[in-house]
Amino acid sequence: MDIAWAEEAACRGLDPMIFYPSTDEEAEQAKEICAGCPVQTACLEHAIDEREHNGVWGGATERERQRIIRRRRRQRALARASAG
Repeated sequence: MDIAWAEEAACRGLDPMIFYPSTDEEAEQAKEICAGCPVQTACLEHAIDEREHNGVWGGATERERQRIIRRRRRQRALARASAG
């Protein structure tokens, strides 16, 4: 697992607790930091690939990452169906 991208992360050196809010509603500060991060996409993909269950990664909460995963599965299924 290559996470060299983390060296460029906007969150590097910040209090990690910012990225582990108690509720999704409290995730805004973390999401604002992620929004300006040069490695946001790599971070999000890492969290999805590794099935991170906690925290804000790549600007997405666990609930949002689950939605992304479900959407991607549906898109793959539709692509397979239309190809076959």
